[in-house]
Amino acid sequence: MITDISQRRRRVVVDALRRGAVPANGLDVLAVGLERFAPALDDDLDQVAGGSGAFKAIRGEYGAGKTFLTRWLAERAKQRGFASAEVQISELETPLHRMEKVYRRLVEHLGTEQFPPSALRPVLDNWIFALEEDVLGAGTTAEDDAAGLERAVTELLEQRLREVSRHTPAFAAALRGYRAATAAGDAAAADAVAAWLAGQPHVAASARRIAGVKGDLDHFAALSFLQGLLVVLRDSGHRGLLLVLDEVETLQRVRSDARDKALNALRQLIDDVSAGRFPGLYLVITGTPAFFDGNQGVQRLPPLAQRLATDFTGDPRWDNPRATQLRLPGFTIEALVDLGCRAREVYASPRVTEIVDDAVLGRLARSVTGRLGGQVGIAPRIYLKKLVAEVFDRVDQFPDWHPETHYTPTLRDDELTEVERNAAASADDVELPEQ
Repeated sequence: MITDISQRRRRVVVDALRRGAVPANGLDVLAVGLERFAPALDDDLDQVAGGSGAFKAIRGEYGAGKTFLTRWLAERAKQRGFASAEVQISELETPLHRMEKVYRRLVEHLGTEQFPPSALRPVLDNWIFALEEDVLGAGTTAEDDAAGLERAVTELLEQRLREVSRHTPAFAAALRGYRAATAAGDAAAADAVAAWLAGQPHVAASARRIAGVKGDLDHFAALSFLQGLLVVLRDSGHRGLLLVLDEVETLQRVRSDARDKALNALRQLIDDVSAGRFPGLYLVITGTPAFFDGNQGVQRLPPLAQRLATDFTGDPRWDNPRATQLRLPGFTIEALVDLGCRAREVYASPRVTEIVDDAVLGRLARSVTGRLGGQVGIAPRIYLKKLVAEVFDRVDQFPDWHPETHYTPTLRDDELTEVERNAAASADDVELPEQ
């Protein structure tokens, strides 16, 4: 039973389902079928929190729940003190072979349990505050000794940045500049330096001079900036960073030269995580089976294929959650009904609970799935949208309305995604045998 959920979280979840979207939080109450993955993923998070790096690939067809799983994982990670960021890979905005753009999107979507995206400024401010607290906690400097405190904080800062400076002197210099601007009360300069640390282009030259840095971020420097960000997250009290690269299957649709560069960049990133270059990073990618198994995806680069190779020829029940890849088999009608039951509990309306019983949930699940050509795997989003917006809301508001009598589900083109629209069209094309 879903009882320990606040009214605010209930509203967030229900409002998102009503729009046909993945809720921003509260995903644990809808995590049908994901319980079997939780122990292995939690072990990965513990490993990363201990200073290691980890990698996982999530595979599943469109609608199998890849985005839901990664956001559910992000919620679990943030509850454990991690920061998280989800980056949608796309040919134009975030090509995988341009890590400076990936890093920029990472920072734009960086969030923590306390702060929504972008949480970079709060993280930087917490980092500075932690330096001062560590100095005062050592007991060697009095709080009212401003000059002594400044010297001690500067010395500690240099110690903490020593490793960052060795790999990325520009990142360390910008952190010094950010602290100096903040201490001087120069908000404009602090904003500009933070923007440069975030990988934003076209930062004013005056701000770069304050920080003692030059130029804009490039592909190779972005990886070093990621190292610096991990150090700042750790020193500001966070246990690590969960980075999700979503929809990497879009690489299959780009030019062959860009695709090869992107696949090689992914291979290098995985190798760097495995080699310990990014302590505190949990890297997760999502893609379709065609991306992992097809000639236009991972198989195009044999070294990458070897790193991701996982046997999925057997019964999905015996898949190893600790393997490099996780397979999401998609939904069954029974799982859809289970999902509907959970949505009904979250909705928490006595009349809805009374009128919309499991039989009604099952009929709607079969009806929606049938209109999508029987493809249960892509039905959850539109099923939940119909359930909340067209059934639960009406039952809750209109005493005389009953789904058995007054409701026939329909699917309109303008409410469907491209994949759902294609499935609905294929269902219309099926020729029924003559009687």
